Amino acid sequence: MIKKNQRLIPFTYKLIIGLLIFVIMFGIAMVLGAANTSIKDVWLAMTSNAKNETLSIIREIRLPREIAGIFVGAALAVSGSIMQGMTRNPLADPGLLGLTAGANTALAITIALIPSTNYIGIMIACFIGAAFGAILVFGMGAMRKGGFSPLRIVLAGAAVSAFLTAVAEGIAIFFKISKDVSMWTAGGLIGTSWSQLQIIIPFITIGILVAILLSRQLTILSLNEEVAVGLGQKITRVKGILFVINILLAGASVALVGNMAFIGLMIPHIVRAIVGTDYRFILPMSAIFGATFMLFADTLGRIVHAPYETPVAAIVAMMGLPFFLIIVHKGGKTFS
Repeated sequence: MIKKNQRLIPFTYKLIIGLLIFVIMFGIAMVLGAANTSIKDVWLAMTSNAKNETLSIIREIRLPREIAGIFVGAALAVSGSIMQGMTRNPLADPGLLGLTAGANTALAITIALIPSTNYIGIMIACFIGAAFGAILVFGMGAMRKGGFSPLRIVLAGAAVSAFLTAVAEGIAIFFKISKDVSMWTAGGLIGTSWSQLQIIIPFITIGILVAILLSRQLTILSLNEEVAVGLGQKITRVKGILFVINILLAGASVALVGNMAFIGLMIPHIVRAIVGTDYRFILPMSAIFGATFMLFADTLGRIVHAPYETPVAAIVAMMGLPFFLIIVHKGGKTFS
C-alpha cells in the first residue's frame, strides 16, 4: 500500500508538504518558550529595526537557537541517511557508530590541553575526533572475515562509543573541566550565538549539497557494490567523499550542540516510508524532516517544564530509543 501511494503522489507534492510542515514548526518554535512572545513580535523582530526587550530576546537568543536546531537536525538526518546507504545497515547512525563520541572526546581533549582555543579550533578538533571514532568502529567491524555485518558494526559502535565517552569523562574529571565539557556534551542549543553559526553553517550546507549531488551514486551503492562497479561507478572515490561528508556533518553538529543520538537513525526510516528508496529524494527530505524534528524537540524541551528547560538530547533519546528497539526487533524493515 505504501509503495503504491508513493507512486501515486509526485515527489514535488511531498516536498511542498514537508516544507509547509517545516515552516509551521519554525513559527511555533519561535513563538513558544519561557518568554511571552506573539506571532506579531516574531514578525517585527525579523522584518523591522524596532527595538525592545522582547524583540531583542527573539533576535539574539531564540532565532540563532532555532537556526542552529534547523542545521543540526538536517546535518544529522542526512548523515544518518548516507551511513545507512553506504553500509546497507538499517541501524547506522552517527551517534551509534562512534562519530559523535569521537568528536566529544576530541572536544574534551582540546578544552583540557588548549583552553584558550577559539571556536574554529574546537570545530577542527571535532572533525578529527569524528573521523577517529568512525575509523575505530569500521576497523573493529572489519577485523574478522565477513567484514561489515550490520550486527558487528552496531556492536563495535556501542563498544567504541562507550570507551570514548569514558575517556572524555575521565579527562574532564582529571583536568577539572567537567562543567565546561558538560555544557557542550549535554546536547543543547542554549547559548548558540550568531558568530558560531557563521562558522558552522557553511560546513553543514556544503556537506548536504555535495551529498545531494552524489545521491544517484549513493542509491546505486545502497543496492549492491557489484552492481555499482558494473555500472561504472568509482565506488572507492564515492565512499571516500561520502565518508568525509559524514565527518563534516557529525563534527559540525557536535561542535555546535554536543552529543545527539537517534536523529540520524529515525529520520531516514520515516523518510523512506514516504518517498521510497531513491536517495535523490531521501536526502533532501531527510534534511527537511531532520530540521523539523529538531525544532519540535527543542520546543518541547522548552515548554514541558517551563520556565526550566529539559535537555533536548533527553527529549530525542526518549523518542529515539523505542524507535531503535522496534527496528532491531523487526530487522530494520519496519519503516522501509
